[in-house]
Amino acid sequence: MQTIPPASAWLARAAALLVSVIATSSHAFSFEQSHANMGTELQLWTLIPFAGILLSIAVLPLVANHWWEHNRNKGIVSALFAIPIGAYMVLQFGEAGVHNLLEKGHEYVSFIALLGSLFVITGGVYVGGSLAGTPLVNTCILALGAGLASFIGTTGASVLLIRPLLRANKSRQKTVHIVVFFIFIVSNCGGLLTPLGDPPLFLGFLKGVPFAWTFGLWKEWLIVVAILLVVFNVWDQLVLQKEERAREGSQLEAVMRHDPLRIEGAHNFLYLLGVVLVIYGAGAGVGTGGKPWPMGLQEAGMIGLGLMAWFTTSGNLREKNSFSWVPIVEVAVLFIGIFVTMAPALLILNAWGQGQRDIAGQAFAMSQPWHFFWGAGLLSSVLDNAPTYLTFAATASGMQGVAVEGMYLKEFLGKGDLAHSLLQAISCGAVFMGANTYIGNGPNFMVKAIAEQSGIKMPGFFGYMLYSGLILLPIFGLLTVLFFL
Repeated sequence: MQTIPPASAWLARAAALLVSVIATSSHAFSFEQSHANMGTELQLWTLIPFAGILLSIAVLPLVANHWWEHNRNKGIVSALFAIPIGAYMVLQFGEAGVHNLLEKGHEYVSFIALLGSLFVITGGVYVGGSLAGTPLVNTCILALGAGLASFIGTTGASVLLIRPLLRANKSRQKTVHIVVFFIFIVSNCGGLLTPLGDPPLFLGFLKGVPFAWTFGLWKEWLIVVAILLVVFNVWDQLVLQKEERAREGSQLEAVMRHDPLRIEGAHNFLYLLGVVLVIYGAGAGVGTGGKPWPMGLQEAGMIGLGLMAWFTTSGNLREKNSFSWVPIVEVAVLFIGIFVTMAPALLILNAWGQGQRDIAGQAFAMSQPWHFFWGAGLLSSVLDNAPTYLTFAATASGMQGVAVEGMYLKEFLGKGDLAHSLLQAISCGAVFMGANTYIGNGPNFMVKAIAEQSGIKMPGFFGYMLYSGLILLPIFGLLTVLFFL
């Protein structure tokens, strides 16, 4: 029987406490309540803390790298920006401000419960031996991850495959591009086909989008994933050929050496299936007459499965995986600040989209699918893509005269072809463009942290955006022409 180390014990206690607080507070606040007044009354200066935390994530690793390495210091920065804006929301708006922060707390708990449970479960699956780190094998791993991402989530697929991929390429010198493309494909773009793939689609499922509706996005998924795989394969071949010329001996022979594969800790796949079933059951209202599960039950289920995986898996397997709590703690401390500070940004955006205010004298002017694709996508690059998806979905629903209540997206999709086109654009923008920055989607930071623990010097915030700007934006431009004009 294992004992939980201090870091994991802290996470379990914190998550349980947050679930408890939100569940016991829910009788006083309705999470469907409108915040239109707050969105119109908030001043633009309330965006400064959100911009500040994003700027800190981008700049501090460059100017104070050693200090920034410690998660305690990340937590200090997160708190310095989050506490003032949280206090302002409560003091300025009273009950409505408290309600909004509780809503963000619930979203944060769900976010961390999902990421944390998948991180623990997949961290107990050890793929022994090694694969050959050739361009063809690397491409196949990314293609496998793209397929898995839609069914076990981008987080689950990322944590499951990133370590075997890194081991396969440990003899190579230039591996940054491999991790970057992994984030593009496995941690983001691959998760488009089901509500289980990415948090925005799961929230859409909770709001009435049929489970199979996202299968209709297979053409967009196939085009983006196929282009990325081809570009990666060519890039990886060129990098390996350059290493062949620059280093002594045959680099191809070195990466071809590998031991037979074996999987240890396979029972964790049952827990992984359990998380998938919990998510589906919560959204489909299994056991509650089709209504969403009571608040906190889904999160408790995921945390419980993570704890079961911890206690029933040998510590040796996690040692073999170089398992560490550092990546998930980093995500937890940074994203709690992001969730709090982005609250005013989302409220202002929602009011702007509904035509209730202007921003710097500009009225909301989106009406076509391509507007929503790029609007939802670019904001998902710097805001959490799940609430951004809901904000644009609510705006599109308002354009069709659909009230944002209950499972309103089911009614919205019943409005005809334009409604389907708008939601398709929003879905693709939110999922695909989460790959544009490290903060666009939760797994991005996690994969970056795991790669850095393995000795890979990953690009900084802006360096990563250089990759995404050069590779992803032209692909998204093509997608616009093919589907959203």
